[in-house]
Amino acid sequence: MQHLTKKHGSRLPFGDLLQFCLLIAFVGWVVWRGVDQMNYRWQWYRVPAFFFRDIDGEIIWGPLIYGLQVTLYVAAWGMILTLLIGLTTAILRLSQSISGRTVARGYVEIIRNTPLLVQVSIFYFVLQPILGINNPLWTGILCLAFFEGSFASEIIRASINAVDRGQWEAARTIGLDQRRTYANVVLPQAIPLMLPPLTGILVNLIKHSAILSFVAVFELTTEARNLVADTFMSFEIWLVVGGMYLVMTIILSTVVGYFERKVRERA
Repeated sequence: MQHLTKKHGSRLPFGDLLQFCLLIAFVGWVVWRGVDQMNYRWQWYRVPAFFFRDIDGEIIWGPLIYGLQVTLYVAAWGMILTLLIGLTTAILRLSQSISGRTVARGYVEIIRNTPLLVQVSIFYFVLQPILGINNPLWTGILCLAFFEGSFASEIIRASINAVDRGQWEAARTIGLDQRRTYANVVLPQAIPLMLPPLTGILVNLIKHSAILSFVAVFELTTEARNLVADTFMSFEIWLVVGGMYLVMTIILSTVVGYFERKVRERA
């Protein structure tokens, strides 16, 4: 008990847990009172059918599962492209090429200082026909990747700059070119520094995928909106969808945290 008191100060973990439970109870009471004043009729029993139905022994997946699959597809490809765009932009920002630095700086400033909704509209209504992209889904993935990539590039650039300059000089001394210096010396030391802030970028990518409902991409939010329009079960559906997004982001944060610990152990 003394050990716990010293470690956590004058507040014990039980006290923190009790405060958290009281806060959740209070929020739940406020929500319940608000809904009760509206005379809302809860229909939770209908929610499982939006995930799957068993018809004559065959599982028929519901709209929420289809929306979840699209969201995961968008998130997976979006994360890959975000990291590639971010790394490329960061290296251009640090390069000796004036044109490369200018293009990278212009891209970062334009993307970071314009609303995501405006960018989605430009990608969908302007760039999609110009580039000949026939699938709105990939238009949305590219838009999200370029948006999040601008923020990721600054994180990656700052992490690379945080590597001691002596490491660069040592790499040049043993005859490594720039590509091998990045691959074998700089990036292995920069990755542990960039992983925590990059987690926030990737989590934002999952949450921002909801904006693709604006361009008729049938991801999780779009399917939820359609269900609300058909069933008028606003509270049940949005609470469930919010919980699904929460689970996805928590899993992503946990996985990245695991890799961060492994990378630090090997460093």
